[in-house]
Order: sequence, then C-alpha cells, then structure tokens
Amino acid sequence: MSERLAKKVLLLGWDAADWKIIQPLLEAGLMPNFERLVSAGVMGKLLSLQPMLSPMLWNSIATGKRADKHGVHGFTEPDPLGGVRAVTSTSRRCKAIWNILTQSGLRTHVLGWFASHPAEPINGVCVTSQFGLARGIAPGEPWPLPPETIYPARLIEPLARLRVLSSTLSVQDMRLFIPQAETIDQKEDRRLWIAAVLLAECVSMHAAATWVMENEPWDFMAICDTSIDHFCHGFMHYHPPRMEQVPEQDFSLYKDVVNGCYRFHDMLLGRLLELAGEDTTVLLCSDHGYYNDNLRPILTPQETGGLAVWHRPFGIFTLTGPNVRKDEWIFGPPTLLDIVPTVLTLFGLPIGADMDGKPLLEAFARPVEIATIPSWETVEGECGMHPPDRRQDPAASRALLQQFVALGYIEKPDANAEKAAEIAQRTNRYNLAQSLLDARRPAEALPILEELHAAEPARMLLSLILANCYLALGRVPDCRRIVETLARDKDAGTAALGQEQARLIPQIDLLMGMICFQEGKTEEALAHLKKVEALQQNIRHLQQELGRVYLKLRKWKEAETAFNRELKIDDDNPASHHGLAIALLNQRRNQEAAEHCLRAIALAHHKPLAHYHLGLALTRLGQDERAILALETSLMIKPGLLNAHRLLALLYNERDPAKASAHRKMIAIARHPPGARIQSGNCRYGASGGQSAPPLAYGAF
Repeated sequence: MSERLAKKVLLLGWDAADWKIIQPLLEAGLMPNFERLVSAGVMGKLLSLQPMLSPMLWNSIATGKRADKHGVHGFTEPDPLGGVRAVTSTSRRCKAIWNILTQSGLRTHVLGWFASHPAEPINGVCVTSQFGLARGIAPGEPWPLPPETIYPARLIEPLARLRVLSSTLSVQDMRLFIPQAETIDQKEDRRLWIAAVLLAECVSMHAAATWVMENEPWDFMAICDTSIDHFCHGFMHYHPPRMEQVPEQDFSLYKDVVNGCYRFHDMLLGRLLELAGEDTTVLLCSDHGYYNDNLRPILTPQETGGLAVWHRPFGIFTLTGPNVRKDEWIFGPPTLLDIVPTVLTLFGLPIGADMDGKPLLEAFARPVEIATIPSWETVEGECGMHPPDRRQDPAASRALLQQFVALGYIEKPDANAEKAAEIAQRTNRYNLAQSLLDARRPAEALPILEELHAAEPARMLLSLILANCYLALGRVPDCRRIVETLARDKDAGTAALGQEQARLIPQIDLLMGMICFQEGKTEEALAHLKKVEALQQNIRHLQQELGRVYLKLRKWKEAETAFNRELKIDDDNPASHHGLAIALLNQRRNQEAAEHCLRAIALAHHKPLAHYHLGLALTRLGQDERAILALETSLMIKPGLLNAHRLLALLYNERDPAKASAHRKMIAIARHPPGARIQSGNCRYGASGGQSAPPLAYGAF
C-alpha cells in the first residue's frame, strides 16, 4: 500500500458539462464556486470514449475499464425472462470504485450514478438514479419510492421525504432559467413544465446528497448529476447564437435556460464544498461535452442513442485538494478511464493492471509512488456487489424503461418481446464494436460488424463504420467494395432516402477520397473530396482530408487554407492543428508552426510526429533546449522515429558527443539490422554550414 494522499475524496459527476459553456460564465463572474475550485487545483479537458452513451461512459468512469470489460453496452439489454430490461447495477461485470473501497474498509457513499439500480449493499449509502424521477406524477397523487432505490433500508423514510415534485415549484423558482416565465401560456407550451421537472429531479438528488453528507460518516462519496445533460437535450437548440430554424419568440423565451442550469449547479456546488470541508480532495468531471455553437446538429437521428450526436468528445475535470498542484491546466488530455486510478492513488491503494486508465500523476504537488495488483476482481472479501444471477423487480424494470423512453434515450421497445430482445442485442453489439474501434482494436470489432452488416446490409451508417474498420486494418479492397456498393445504391435510390440516410450521403464520397489517398491515387482522392466540398463545405473532417491531400501534393498554401477551415468548424481537432503546423513549417513560418504543434499536443499528447515537428520548429527558432525536450518526448512514444534521432544527433553534436553518437548508432542499426555489414565512416547530420535538416514526415499525422 502506497502513501495515502487524501483524507476524504468527493467525486462529482456533471453529465455533459462543457468548458465552452463554463469559460464565459467564469469570465463574467457567474460561477464563483467553480472558480474557487479551479483556482485552488488543476483542471483540464477530459477525453470521452465512443460511443458517447451515458450508461457505458459512467460505468467506465466508475471502473477505469472500457465497455468490453465492464459489460454495460447500452441503455437496455435482453431480459433472461423475455423481452428487454433497462441496464442496472447487475449488468456491470466488474467492481466499481465503491465496491473496491468497500472491500478496503472505507466508508463509501454513491448517489445518482447511471445504471446503479437496484442499490448495492456497500459499506455506506447507495441512492440510485431512480430516486427523484417523477415523470407523470400529478399533484396529490401517491409517489411511491421504487423498491431497492436506497440502501440501507433504515434511510428509506428520511430520504424519501426530501424528494421534490415539479408541481411544488413556482414561476418565481424558474426565473433563473426562464426570466420571462410568467408570460408563457402553459396550456399551449409545455416547455416551462419540462424545465420544472428537470429542476425538481436535480434538487431531489442534491437534497439526498447533502443529507447523507451531514448525517453519515464517509471517506469517499460519489454524486452523479445528470440534469445538465437533460437540460441541454431539451433546450440547447435555444442557446445563443440563435439557430436558423428556431423562431425569434422561442429564442427570446428559452435562450437563458442552459446558462441558468450551469449557474444553478454552481450554487449547489457551493453547498457541497462547504459540507465537504477544506481537508477533502474534490474531483469533478463530466462524461462528455455538449455541442453548443456552430457544430450543433440540425437533425437528431430517431433511433436508440440518437441524442448522442449532440455530445462533444471533450468533457471537463477539476481536481483540488491538500496534495494537488494549484491553478494549473493538465494537458494530454486525460480520459474517463483515468478517474478510478487517480482515486485509488489518492487513497494509497494499488491500481488493477487490468484497468485501462492511469492515475493523473502530473496533478500532484510532489512525486507519488504507484502500486499495482493484477486485478481487483480476484481480491476476496465482501465488496457490496449483487450476484450476477439476481432477479430484478419487474415493476422497477418497466418503470426505468419508461423513463428512458420519456427522456428520449431509447425508442419504445417493440411489443413483440422476442423481437425487442433481438433489437437490444444487436444494438449492444453495435455499441461494443464502436467501443473496440475507439480502443484501436479493429480486428476485434470486425467480426461483430461483419455479422451485423450481413443481417442489415441496407443500414448505411453500419456499412460506413464497417468500411472504416476495413480501412483501419489496411484492407483497402474490402473497404472499397463496401463504399462502391453504397455509391451504387445511393445513385439508384436517392429519391427514396430518408433524412438520416440523406445526411450520410457526403460521407460516401469522403470515404472514397480517403480510400484513394491510401491507394496512392492522390489526384483521384482530391476529385472525390472536392465533389463533397461543392455540396457541403462545412462537413466535419472534409477539410482535414483535403489538407492531407494538399500536403501530399506539396501545395502548402492550399493545405494551410484547408486546415484553417477545419479548425474554424472545430478548433478542438488535434490532427488539423498538426497538419496546419506541417504546412506552416514548409513555408518557414516556424513560430506559428510551433504554436499549432503545441495545440495538437495539448489535445492529443501521444502523437509522436507532433512532438517531432515541434522539435523541428523550435530548432529553427534557435530554442535548442526546448527542441531537445520535444524530440526526446517523440522518441519515448515512438523509439524508431529516425527523423527525431537525426535531429537530436545534430543538437547534441557539440553539447554531448556521447548522446549524439548514441542517436547516430540508432539510425545505423535501423538502416543496417544486426548481421548486415555497416560501412565505416562518420555520419553527419546538420542544419548549418550548408547541410540540410532531416526531412518532414508529410501527411503522417
């Protein structure tokens, strides 16, 4: 066991919280409690996982493992008794952080976590996500608490009294969200009522959390609040700037809802921090962000998980506590998988080697020793998990399914139980395949995608994902076969395509352009991409692919223009920042190139060529020490990067001849493997005295 760094840990989850909303509110002084949190600790973006579906993501946060290990693959799953059921705490196949801490003898509470019902018998309090849900409950009607919502049972009565019904809220209560609330005709417009329901659910869970903090001792407490996500799904359409399809009157009424939601959460945060005390380490995170600007989708797919098109791949995190650095930004970025390893490190507990994340060591004020064990799954002792074969209460399962339908997470399950189970199974396998692709394990995703494609060959999105999987595996002919079939079908039946399929049509030519690029047919690739550009210039990743083609053609200005267009669409695109840096390097605009390399690295740290190109730009700028650091970092990620060895040999030539010689030796070994004859002579690599610097790695980013 390592040194314990935190007396207590409070883990706060704000579903869908996004820096792009928070930052302007901070600058305006409208989130003072959040400002207090970030100024006293570290902060950064948190990279989400694919697919961005809440049950999968929050279980990855809770376990430090991807979906193929934790077993939650969607909102629903086949019910062993027939039909479908909502995913629950029994769907999870491995220990969550509260199970590990229970097993370690720590007093642990968890409230509101996604897929936490029925409540687990942990060493503390468990309040499930069903606690405050009251959709369809009219004033005066009974509001029974679903069975097994709270553990231990002794807390059912005191906590149930804290729930708030939307009917008890007044127009005055809603003015933070909708300043003109009193002008709304509620018989014709139900949006005020929807906002009130979301607020009541949020307040209910907060009331339970504060009661537990005040009345039950704890070492660790996790609170998941999903209301930011729910408010965004209901009202992000009205957020400034006004979307073209939103009427002026609606915009005027509801444009403040999302900002109001964040400001309200800041108020709740203030109370939680007060109750936690200054000796508590606080980790606040979100599972993903939420598109709130020019990237907001016009069309939301009408399918299970369709709302995820609104989810931005970068969430937020902050970490504050006695042994945490102050007021610093953590680059990388870290991922959802890093939360549990960080919590274990704070408690001085070992990290499971089977976890997919790592602790955020750069957040700590001093060096920290990390301990590991093969797996927490094999550690014996009571951990508070339900047995996997435990039966779920049918009424509770039906109620949770109805809630998912009401929230728009899923479509209403088919009345035919067998068909509903089959659809749920296919959906979950599709989600699992996306998760494996996200983990860069396309070989494991391929058989799943091929099986699904054989069953639904007309499903365009599935065909495109299968084609991308083939491309990732280097199976270009198979990828071409799929895309050519899509192109033929598209040309034959364009008039019959639905809205969702029509939206995907440009992706066919975009993917064909990528195929041609892989095949070395650069001009043909350019023709396909320009065809897409003529139809829809602002489609995401189009300008990035055009930029790659222009780099290959050594058309530096055209590449610069394309990457700048992509970054105007989405500035959080590491590949486009890196591509722009290459274009600028080739125009000898080294300072600008270095800045874009730094942006790329901040968004995706483990990109060796971005570090190499940063080192090259800094070398040209005469900043040799910084260049050496960048180049050494590139080799830590990819030891065989010969251009980095060449440039380091140059930079070390006079500073440290032994290191220069070592880098030249690495180049010689790469050129002449052991057993091959190496010609004698002193290899020289220079950028001065008429000698040329190592070449750039065009397009490889």
